[in-house]
Amino acid sequence: MADVGEVLMSVLSTIRVPKPGDRVHKDECALSFSSPESEGGLYVCMNSFLGFGSQYVDRHHARSGQRAYLHITRTRKAKEDDNNSGSGHPPKKKPTRLAIGIEGGFDVEQEQYEEDVKVVILPDRQEVTSEDLTTMPDVVKERVSLSMAGIMAADSVSHTLQVQQWDGEVRQESKHAADLKQLDNGVKIPPSGWRCEVCDLQENIWMNLTDGKVLCGRRYFDGSGGNNHALLHFQETGYPLAVKLGTITPDGADVYSYDEDDMVLDSKLPEHLAHFGINMMTMEKTERTMTELEIAVNQRVGEWEVIQESGTTLRPLFGPGLTGMKNLGNSCYLNSVMQVLFTVPDFQSKYVSNIDKIIDEAPSDPTQDFKTQVAKLGYGLLSGEYSKPALDPGDENGASEPRGDQTGIAPQMFKALVGRGHPEFSTNRQQDAQEFLLHFINMVERNCRSGPNPSEAFRFLVEERIVCQQSQKAKYTQRVDYIVQLPVPMDQATNTEELQEAERRREEGDSSAPTVRAQIPFTACMAALSEPEILTDFWSSAVQAKTTATKTTRFASFPDYLVIQIKKFTFGLDWVPKKLDVSIDVPDTLDLSALCATGQQPGEELLPEVAPPPLMTPDVEVKGILGFHGNDEDDSLYSPLLCQSVSPVLDDSTVSQLCEMGFPLEACRKAVYYTGNTGIDAAMNWIMSHMDDPDFSAPLVLPGCSSGPGTTPTESLSEEHLATIVSMGFSRDQATKALRATSNVLDRAVDWIFSHLDDLESMDVSEGGRSAAESEGREPPPGPRVRDGPGKYELFAFISHMGTSTMCGHYVSHIKKDQQWVIFNDQKVCASEKPPKDLGYLYFYRRVAE
Repeated sequence: MADVGEVLMSVLSTIRVPKPGDRVHKDECALSFSSPESEGGLYVCMNSFLGFGSQYVDRHHARSGQRAYLHITRTRKAKEDDNNSGSGHPPKKKPTRLAIGIEGGFDVEQEQYEEDVKVVILPDRQEVTSEDLTTMPDVVKERVSLSMAGIMAADSVSHTLQVQQWDGEVRQESKHAADLKQLDNGVKIPPSGWRCEVCDLQENIWMNLTDGKVLCGRRYFDGSGGNNHALLHFQETGYPLAVKLGTITPDGADVYSYDEDDMVLDSKLPEHLAHFGINMMTMEKTERTMTELEIAVNQRVGEWEVIQESGTTLRPLFGPGLTGMKNLGNSCYLNSVMQVLFTVPDFQSKYVSNIDKIIDEAPSDPTQDFKTQVAKLGYGLLSGEYSKPALDPGDENGASEPRGDQTGIAPQMFKALVGRGHPEFSTNRQQDAQEFLLHFINMVERNCRSGPNPSEAFRFLVEERIVCQQSQKAKYTQRVDYIVQLPVPMDQATNTEELQEAERRREEGDSSAPTVRAQIPFTACMAALSEPEILTDFWSSAVQAKTTATKTTRFASFPDYLVIQIKKFTFGLDWVPKKLDVSIDVPDTLDLSALCATGQQPGEELLPEVAPPPLMTPDVEVKGILGFHGNDEDDSLYSPLLCQSVSPVLDDSTVSQLCEMGFPLEACRKAVYYTGNTGIDAAMNWIMSHMDDPDFSAPLVLPGCSSGPGTTPTESLSEEHLATIVSMGFSRDQATKALRATSNVLDRAVDWIFSHLDDLESMDVSEGGRSAAESEGREPPPGPRVRDGPGKYELFAFISHMGTSTMCGHYVSHIKKDQQWVIFNDQKVCASEKPPKDLGYLYFYRRVAE
């Protein structure tokens, strides 16, 4: 064997020192979930800085020719037993801050490790320690030492992408604070003894900083809190700021801006309070702040305990298909969805059965390859390799009983890849599990343009039948969907008297009034879904005018797997998001045969194919229509053909309704356009999910058309957007063309490129970094490909949500495996004792064979 110094000298040119911007993967294997803590540790390539577990490092060496790797191993330090509670580890402190990873915040249980680092030279696995380097020539010692130090000092990619600290108490100065107008009405507020001026409630009392009105706060989702009188006062007067009496101290107080819909800072608070006779320096806190209440909500019993089944001792489960997933800080929405998807055979066969082939064909940087990372996640969940009990802190010998927590997998690389470029999923904020499911299915569509497409398992056709009430002529349209959104008719509750009694007691200030959950029959939800919708401003081509019409929605095909979303999240009359606290008797089996579409009826006349007048420039010839269903290559299954020189055919009544709500005209036009004229609800949902877009109010620029005003072909394009599109398998030229065609807006560029594959045929379109010629299978036939069969289903999984909105709280999934319900609560995987099927948010059904 050659002298190790000579070997190092021979490979010195391949050893690099990380520069700013280099991606250093020193926490996770690119092809598995091995880490420095795993058996065998992690090998970091000293040229590409990719990390590999012991089972994959030889493969990387054989493919790349790289020989020098930094071998990192970590072993957990035994925790000190100071101030313990007799259980072998210190008692956890209760959180005092609405924060993660900050002193006083929620515990993230960061472990302490001892680290061992050395250089390993393949293929003979010769080892070089830091001490060994001291005896080597200066040129070797300097280069290798700098590389080792640079790798260890660099922030790992996972560390960079995962927010280690989150402070939910950071507040912004209110825009109203500096010049708030206060009425000289002589009102003086006493230092204590406050009551709501409307209902006499003595808790959760707020004073309006404009007129000094003392009123109760909002009603919380569980019925507690107040009776909304302070909010109603704002709606009547527009006076924006209120302070929570009882939280005032010399250091500050809770100030809420109804106009900005958020807790805010008021730098002039002492002055504003003094106007109504309150000396801030002498006040003492007598009520819990909103932060303290929110911390309590995050720990409280009720919905949280029921959904997590925390009232009983659950039996931990381990083995294939029973692998927990670590919460990366608000990633439970992703964990819950992926656990369910990888119980579907289509996803298993696409990504897990072929994992060896996928890894063999992975590009040089597998961390950026969608197919590789999905396969890695699927194998991690199904193999059982990571489904091992996690030791209690301080229990190095494994003497105690398993707690249910697992070693599990941390999907950091996967989360970073599927979220990159997305305004929400690229963050560490909590997200809506339903929105993530659709986002992930969309990515699967984009990356499965040929060969098996597992998202087809959920895809179905919806038939919409609109009947003009004046002419009785009908119009039929079809659209593709993946989720059935089930309305919740609150007026159909079976325990109305009980609800009214609890409401009456709360309004009277009875603090002992019980929290009553509305019980809604599932049959009532299905009836609300199937009943005809009245369209009051329908433009009828038969009568060439607006009239009333009815719209009926039916299944034109039944998918293999049916996803039902309970529409628990809605908006109140004040457009404040709220969650319906309901219990629905969701059945184990479902027969939707009665909702099968019938198509045109015998003797029924169709509405003439005449477009309604365009919203603007009526002299322009309309050359395209909305709602055209593209072929299977078009992941959006929706290809508008209009250009800027042609006005889109928009339902102006919907645009008008949205404008009346106060939204900008161009935003309203975009909402109607991008939802294909499908009505006010769809357009409203689009607006609520795009309000934070930087171009929300910018003029509508249609896909595939010239750029917006001020955009030139030479305008600099976002390198991050280019990299995102290239990572999907397209060339840089294709990415550039797409971004220039869509004003450098990433989402539109992606939609554009997938609806213009024919135009790009001469370029090298690839899947997951491989050329189209190497992609599996042949091109699918035109038209959206759907499966069809009987509409009979059985429940096999559901995802539940705890909290006041989809943007906070926690998600848990329950999955039926071998006739046993299993709860997947991040790293805890246990046999379910009482699956809370009535409290679910997303329900997953599979077709029952006849």
